[in-house]
Amino acid sequence: MNKYESVFITRQDFSTAQVESLNEKLTQTIEGLGGKIAKTEYWGLRSLAYRVKKNRKGHYTLFQIEADKDAIAEYERQMRLNEDVLRQMTVKVDEFEEEQSAILRNRDERGGRGGNRRGGPRQNG
Repeated sequence: MNKYESVFITRQDFSTAQVESLNEKLTQTIEGLGGKIAKTEYWGLRSLAYRVKKNRKGHYTLFQIEADKDAIAEYERQMRLNEDVLRQMTVKVDEFEEEQSAILRNRDERGGRGGNRRGGPRQNG
């Protein structure tokens, strides 16, 4: 079986529970076709670089998938048909990263949400 990483963005008006429900549905699709989801990461509601289908934000999710090309083709087809998915990208990889993705590592290093983007303490005046 081949290894793939897939990132997809769902609409900003989705709740976290709806995102989890979609993740379960997509997991069942992959597993029903003989593949498996090695890891799932929910990156949260993030701003988009530009408007996509009238949305300025979206819920980002990463899947690490072990499956054959037919299972991936069906997975991508279902993503294209789902109106709640704004964008998706699936790429073939040689190996999965065992640790957290760079997105989650950076968020953890910054101490969560918010804060000064320049990295230093805020100075008035």
